[in-house]
Amino acid sequence: MDFSAPGARVRIDKWLWAARFYKTRSLATEMVDGGKVKCNDERVKPATAVQVGDVLSIPVGWDEMVVTITGLSDKRGSATLAQALYQETAESKAERARRAENRKLIKDPALGIKARPTKRDRRAMDDVQWGGGE
Repeated sequence: MDFSAPGARVRIDKWLWAARFYKTRSLATEMVDGGKVKCNDERVKPATAVQVGDVLSIPVGWDEMVVTITGLSDKRGSATLAQALYQETAESKAERARRAENRKLIKDPALGIKARPTKRDRRAMDDVQWGGGE
């Protein structure tokens, strides 16, 4: 398939797998089906075709990356080739850096526990995880 032709398109789940955002194509399909991945700020199906210039919002670990598609591929290649398929937006980079700094500042209560957690320790961990602690 010639992806350099104008108007060329590829399925979003194949592109996410080829760009190495997800380890397997079925995992990429699950993320798109679950509404986690958005194309041009809209929820899409795995068979949706993407093209150069589309903007994707992709969850990556604790953060979310906003990327612009710069190349198309339906084959998984090396990491350097995969990184050439997209360009992360400046706002996305800044937001991910800010969130990483915030995560460094938060002390994990589980680090202070030397043995099996007590009931009090468990409540402290749950407060951090679920946002409790009124």
